[in-house]
Amino acid sequence: MKTAIVYFSKHHGNTKKVVDAIAAKHSDVQLIDCIGDVKDLSGYDRIGFASGVYAEHVAKQIQSFAKENLPEGKEVFLIVTAAMPNEHYFSDLTAIAESKHCTVKGKFKAKGFNTWGPFKLIGGTAKGHPTQEELDDAVKFYESL
Repeated sequence: MKTAIVYFSKHHGNTKKVVDAIAAKHSDVQLIDCIGDVKDLSGYDRIGFASGVYAEHVAKQIQSFAKENLPEGKEVFLIVTAAMPNEHYFSDLTAIAESKHCTVKGKFKAKGFNTWGPFKLIGGTAKGHPTQEELDDAVKFYESL
């Protein structure tokens, strides 16, 4: 199954570490930086969207990319990284996928090192994340789709 994972990873590369772990084990996965120039996703059977969380939402850049480029009726999966990941963080991308009549096949969340705002003053939160165990769990998640 031809799969693309569109990602946005900014501060510490937490999300990139997760998608790199998946791509390293699966040669059928193409990683697409949502800031890059690849926009046509119609040739993919399954599309993943992966983002860190910024101000309680996935990145605006990944939301815009999904709104503009996600084809109708595709299988979709979602990945988020955050200092304190929760289900709420999937809501923006889930709504976009549903508006395009896509089926969300799975959701994965992992902790990510965070030094945003006041957390920088205390050296950040979720240090050392994502861990190797979380990266292995991301690969298992992908394999379960």
